[in-house]
Amino acid sequence: MAAREICRRAGGRRRAQEEPEWAKPVLLRMVGHGILESNATGHFRIKRFSKKNRDKQQVSPDTAKIPEENGGKVEDAGDDSDIALDEHYDQL
Repeated sequence: MAAREICRRAGGRRRAQEEPEWAKPVLLRMVGHGILESNATGHFRIKRFSKKNRDKQQVSPDTAKIPEENGGKVEDAGDDSDIALDEHYDQL
């Protein structure tokens, strides 16, 4: 999506008219952190997860205890070696 379109949708019509490129510094910072990808024409998109992380479902240890208390089991409780979805972007 183009930066101008992102500015309009995120800030509304009035803010986009007053400051048409208000979100560009934020978008460029997100590109620098590896959260977004951009191309030469100024379009942005969210960077995709790798296949190995996309297939795993993250479960906190506290959430994994609930079925165990009721007699069920959870295969992967998300130990410390797994990457949480929020931490994925911090490691890029």
